[in-house]
Amino acid sequence: MRGFLLSLYLVLAIAGALAQTGPKKVMVLQATAYTSSVRETDGTPFVTATGMRTRLGVLAVSPDLLGVLPYGTKVRLKDLGTVQGRGRGQFSYLFEGRVFVVADVMHPRMRQKLDVWLPDRATALRFGRRLVQLEVVEYPRR
Repeated sequence: MRGFLLSLYLVLAIAGALAQTGPKKVMVLQATAYTSSVRETDGTPFVTATGMRTRLGVLAVSPDLLGVLPYGTKVRLKDLGTVQGRGRGQFSYLFEGRVFVVADVMHPRMRQKLDVWLPDRATALRFGRRLVQLEVVEYPRR
């Protein structure tokens, strides 16, 4: 009986671990970049919709993605190049080893897009419109 209970406990522990790690959600989205400029944001350019201060690693998503990527979702990004297919990996130095967090929302007219916060306008302009592969690392606790 004790062996059965031990086996049952082990099976439940493994099932729980698999349920927590499960398959990762991966999406390919069009991305742009923004800075803390009043002309690119609202009247509080250094504060996100969640109240977090802007920093490298902050993402804004289009309102339609908030159901799939709610505030607090942690993700990794991979640069797939411009929407025309050029410059793949050009911005990998910004993405490698960094976990991004969804902390802001884009204008309501945007759909299926994300915005990466960058510290300066010149880099944001060079970033342009790119395709990124987004992999969910962790969803926020409810």
